[in-house]
Amino acid sequence: MTRTATPAGPARPGFLWAVPAAVFFGLFAVVPLVMVAVLSFAEWDGLSGPRFAGLDNWRTLLGDPVMVKSLWLSVLLTGLGVLVQTPLSILLGVWAAGRQRNRAVLSAIYFLPMLLSIAAVSVLWRAVLDPNLGVPAHATWLFGDGNLFGTQATAIGVLVFVSTWQFTPLHTLIYQGAARAIPQVLYQAAQIDGAGTVRQFFHITLPQLRNALITSVILMVVGGLTTFDTVLILTQGGPGSDTTISAYYMYQKAFKSFDYGAASAVALLLVLVATVISLVVVRLSGYDKMRSTMEGL
Repeated sequence: MTRTATPAGPARPGFLWAVPAAVFFGLFAVVPLVMVAVLSFAEWDGLSGPRFAGLDNWRTLLGDPVMVKSLWLSVLLTGLGVLVQTPLSILLGVWAAGRQRNRAVLSAIYFLPMLLSIAAVSVLWRAVLDPNLGVPAHATWLFGDGNLFGTQATAIGVLVFVSTWQFTPLHTLIYQGAARAIPQVLYQAAQIDGAGTVRQFFHITLPQLRNALITSVILMVVGGLTTFDTVLILTQGGPGSDTTISAYYMYQKAFKSFDYGAASAVALLLVLVATVISLVVVRLSGYDKMRSTMEGL
């Protein structure tokens, strides 16, 4: 494995270093994606052989109001997740990067939700928010009839809250690492110029967190569009179809209707939507033009 030198920078590792990762990615990402793409143009019940159906699956899906609604709900939940989790993660990450008293202990406690599985977290909050035996049943003065899963607005609120509770620590960790990498000399110079804590945050910390912000948002977008476990356990797409997001709709098509062709079309559509949104974020942010001084090392 040789290292090739470039005229304008340090030597780069040879392409052979990327072979194991490329093989792994090809077997577990590219090949399944190609198979799903092929199945999206076929009729298959999982038992008999697939039969080519042309664009029938796509016509049916695009004409299904539940499917259109599910795609809109997926984008809505993803957008709400980004709007809620991003400011919380930035503030907590910057705080956790400091040297406050008991910071390490408090950070360790706060990061505990990140260690739990999505299913475990969903079961936990389903029990806590149960309208008959949970907290809402004993605090009707705050929760009304106590059934937070009875209306679309409250059910979506629960989904956003639970996702925020579990995944904010992950994004906080990203911002914590990025905040610790900011040169202290910038803050020292700002203090000499008379800049206070707030001005330092907006004029030094936030600009320096740009790369971490873009990475975090892309992870939120991809994770939000593919959310499934939380909806399955907490709302099961209800009330009615008011929280039936695209991933759950795909599950219904595949494992309840045994229409794997339509389910594959939904999966492929989700991949395309997530890819387009991620590319738009990268392009608008200028992230694709950024370069590291340590590139190739």
